[in-house]
Amino acid sequence: MPHCRQPSLYKLLFIPVIMLVLGFGAPTAMPAEIILDNFTNGLSAHWKHKKFKDATRYTVQKQGDRVFLESLSSNAASGLYYDIDYSPRQYPLISWTWKIDQVLAKGNALTKEGDDYSARVYVIFPSRLFWRTKAINYIWANRLPQGTHTPSAYTSNSMMIALQSGNKKSGQWQHEQRNIIEDYRMVFGGDPPNVGSIAIMTDTDNTGGQARAAYGPIRLHSE
Repeated sequence: MPHCRQPSLYKLLFIPVIMLVLGFGAPTAMPAEIILDNFTNGLSAHWKHKKFKDATRYTVQKQGDRVFLESLSSNAASGLYYDIDYSPRQYPLISWTWKIDQVLAKGNALTKEGDDYSARVYVIFPSRLFWRTKAINYIWANRLPQGTHTPSAYTSNSMMIALQSGNKKSGQWQHEQRNIIEDYRMVFGGDPPNVGSIAIMTDTDNTGGQARAAYGPIRLHSE
């Protein structure tokens, strides 16, 4: 039987270099942007519905050239969430557009009884220990001043950041873009773990009110 020689260390090191030069095993460039959903083909099947009390209705609508997701809530609380595991260091920015008819008159971010919002977008950071799961909750606040943040009335692991507040811009589309790393450091301290889900919700169960909102394309961006 012929003697089989073991490959030399030189060859073991050289083969990966040749593969890289020839394009085999070369890293794939990350896209600069991930479109979570632009709703042009209806609601993506990646969205899952989570009901807390009755169901907010979510339907894709079109007005002129604009396609969006409309939410209608009447004494209800349910949301849509989109599971996506990624590092904020790769995609630190999230952007979307939104619009509301009006804020909830009885809404108040500082109380459980007032913890309802015409529109909100969550960025969720899951943990194997579920009680350590954290979330940044971007809200169209009822009365919390724009630019301020506060813990949720239910848990300090969910931090509310008021991007818009009150009715001054109700009925007008607003564009938002946030740096997830900077916001996490601001509200929790330290660097964020991987994102596990993005969620949207229009809820009115605590105040017993009614709300209508619209959400435009949701995107993740590298810097």
